[in-house]
Amino acid sequence: MHKIVVRIYRISSFLFSSRLVIFSKFLDYLIRFFFGAWIPGSCKIGKNIIFGYGALGVVIHNRAQIGDNCHIDQNVTIGGTSKKYDVPVLGNHVYVGAGAKIIGPIKIGDNVVIGANCVVINDVSEGSLVVGIPGRTVKSNILKSDY
Repeated sequence: MHKIVVRIYRISSFLFSSRLVIFSKFLDYLIRFFFGAWIPGSCKIGKNIIFGYGALGVVIHNRAQIGDNCHIDQNVTIGGTSKKYDVPVLGNHVYVGAGAKIIGPIKIGDNVVIGANCVVINDVSEGSLVVGIPGRTVKSNILKSDY
């Protein structure tokens, strides 16, 4: 199921970069209607993305950037804040657990695991395990493949 969402996103992203914004927006709303997710063609998502449970409830900001080989579970929000222009940037090999929120102008390093229902509001260094509200690093020097 997540592969269908990714394919529609890729087409939407191509249309957006080709300045066919109306058609791109149509596909964005198609994803929203059929899959209950907001994954706009204007955000940048790397290769081999995996959305858990068909991206159910996933919301990604228009300008967010997500690296390669990331896994995003259901009900995840990757978004900005009202008075700051910048939005989250996720590195490569990032796992985002169910219900997690990544908010504000922050950078998430490579090989980071973000626990379920975690609220990340600060930068996360490479190879970290982050849990809690607000998110705090509880383990360092990890690999996503271990989780």
